[in-house]
Amino acid sequence: MLLMCNSQHEMTKFAPRNDDMLNRRHLRIKILHILYGFYQDEDSNATTAKRALDHSIDKMYELYLMLLSMVAEMQELAIDKIESGRKKQLPTDEDLHPNTKFVRNSPLRILANSKKLKNKLSKAGVGWGKNRELLRNLYRGLLVHEEFTEYMQSEDRGFRHDRESLIRMFKKHLINDEAFQDMLEEESIFWIDDLDHAASMVIKTLKSINEEDEDVDILPLWRNDDDDKSFAKNLFTQSLAQGEENEKLIKEGAQNWELERIALLDKIIMKMALAEAKTFPSIPLKVTLNEYIELSKFYSTEKSHGFINGILDQLFTKLKESGDIKKTGRGLI
Repeated sequence: MLLMCNSQHEMTKFAPRNDDMLNRRHLRIKILHILYGFYQDEDSNATTAKRALDHSIDKMYELYLMLLSMVAEMQELAIDKIESGRKKQLPTDEDLHPNTKFVRNSPLRILANSKKLKNKLSKAGVGWGKNRELLRNLYRGLLVHEEFTEYMQSEDRGFRHDRESLIRMFKKHLINDEAFQDMLEEESIFWIDDLDHAASMVIKTLKSINEEDEDVDILPLWRNDDDDKSFAKNLFTQSLAQGEENEKLIKEGAQNWELERIALLDKIIMKMALAEAKTFPSIPLKVTLNEYIELSKFYSTEKSHGFINGILDQLFTKLKESGDIKKTGRGLI
């Protein structure tokens, strides 16, 4: 089951962050999603849940590739429009003498001709296929968007101008198109929640294109294969393995609350935080606490983060004193 953030509107406006690749905050979010589904489904088991986690991570990378492809496809659609205009029986002066600034956009041309992107798309089996008409509608919408019209009317030239304008078109129009977001929800339950992060990866990729480049460097999924994969696997495994003992701790910490009255999502957030605190000696407790407070602010109720903060703070102190939480490394001892 997909978690929706507590502040999400009918149509979400995405403003991508400056993150790149799959970071630990995003891994925590994905594990939270999977555990939420796991605890709601009586027929679920750890093996199935782990498979779902791996699948959701793969889907995020597919979305990144699909978004890159979306940008690249804009050039071919622009070329098609110019050629169609010239073939009209009664072409206008604009049809015969089109503004080719967008078609000649240098970073766009490099991306559209990228062999690396085509190989990645082929291996992942990702493409626009049945959604080709949506892609055309995205292009039609782009033609009347202020970022596009200002770019086409501007006398500015140069690689940097082309690149910055292309990024603004992507951020302000392409990923915020309502029909496009509807398609994402239909294609994968993970994609709307992944859009912000995948879009930030696309922006980093576009920013990395230089004038002398012949191809585009496609970002890897993992920032650090061994460390981050190990983090994801161990956090997921230990959150499940320690589930019962951590639920007892939560019950002891919330003495004025009946366990049944605590929202399932809040319990999962606290279980994950406790598992992380006990499993990863090199992650400072303050980092763990802050990460899960932020998750609760985004996904749970307005009052949850204060409640979760109070419970975790006292439990962390208790577990440090008992030796169940041990931190090692510089600045942690």
